[in-house]
Amino acid sequence: MSTQTLIFEKQVKAAPHIVYEAFTNSTDLREWFCDFASVDPRAGGRIFLGWNSGFYAAGEYLEVTKNEKVVLTWYGRAEPVPTRVVVQLTQLDDGTHIRLEHQDVGTGPDWEATIEEIDKGWNSSFENLASVLDTGEDLRFTQRPMLGITVTDFNQEIASQMGVPVGEGVRIDSAIDGMGANAAGLQGGDVIVSMDGKPTTGFYSLSAVLTGRRAGDNVEVVFYRGAEQRTVQMELSGRPLPEIPPTTKDLAEFLTDRNNKIQQELDVFFTGVTDAEASFKPGPGEWSVKEVLAHLIHGERFWHRWMTELLARSESYQDDSPGNLQAPIDATVAAYPSLGDLREEYKRSGKETVALIAGFPADFLQHKASYWRIAYNVVEDPYHHRVHLDQMSAAIETARKGI
Repeated sequence: MSTQTLIFEKQVKAAPHIVYEAFTNSTDLREWFCDFASVDPRAGGRIFLGWNSGFYAAGEYLEVTKNEKVVLTWYGRAEPVPTRVVVQLTQLDDGTHIRLEHQDVGTGPDWEATIEEIDKGWNSSFENLASVLDTGEDLRFTQRPMLGITVTDFNQEIASQMGVPVGEGVRIDSAIDGMGANAAGLQGGDVIVSMDGKPTTGFYSLSAVLTGRRAGDNVEVVFYRGAEQRTVQMELSGRPLPEIPPTTKDLAEFLTDRNNKIQQELDVFFTGVTDAEASFKPGPGEWSVKEVLAHLIHGERFWHRWMTELLARSESYQDDSPGNLQAPIDATVAAYPSLGDLREEYKRSGKETVALIAGFPADFLQHKASYWRIAYNVVEDPYHHRVHLDQMSAAIETARKGI
């Protein structure tokens, strides 16, 4: 069988050692190329890449010359036979020239679809690589539209409690005012089971549905409100991109100010709230105020773990959102049993988040995509806080009627 070599070239604004990591580090690979990566970058070491679309590719590193050259085998899902990828890096005055050869690609009708996907995949990925190395922005995220929802746990037990006749789906926690889901009439408690004709079985299935879509596109959404199945057309919203603070010092100062405002708001909110009221559970499966505070503490702890992984260039991957397990919530409430204890731990956890950001080593900013991801999550609108503030307000109101 005759073969051919497909050649892709790109000049990027980054030093060779940074570009080299983009092909040999799992965190860096996820930030521009794939959704999952597991690598062992040495001759004979594995490389496994996965996408939320269901595509995957596997192989092994054949040659690894630090900051200069990477050679690996490649076998993608449904591709006719394994191929080979050769990446050559050349230092320039203002960055690096990348030359990628995808070798041993076949010819003829059996290869037409594969060649089209290889061509489209490397070209779009190289465009994204140039973006993340220059500004930190992952175009797969910044150009992807938004649904305008926050999500929460959903499983068979929750479905039974809600009267929903299916055990898989994405349960909406809240629909954000002014965005597509809210405009389409979706609301908290609705369970999305299909979007654009594709099943939504969990949190990460949403990103696969939105891949290739743009703001203004319309998609069909099938969801349950209780036992009733409904269908609506939803217009996808654009993603508002906040200004990213240029330094970790600026980012830490922004977060300090944000946290101070949140804690001042909570000081007012908790005036006159008793321990008994904060312990009151509004109903089966619903959180007390103390449990909400435990959840917020866990959110800060997640930040600490996630940012530490990015600093170590070893970010964990999860197949889906782990959800809000009750056992860790109970454990935190047991360890900090009073309302005052929980509030103080929440404050301390927030201060630790700020201190971690302020203490990022200077060379971390070379990893622009990682910094951009952290900064984006810091400066975006704090709707998560507002949702849980409303939740705590409703719990206290119910407690004062029930106690």
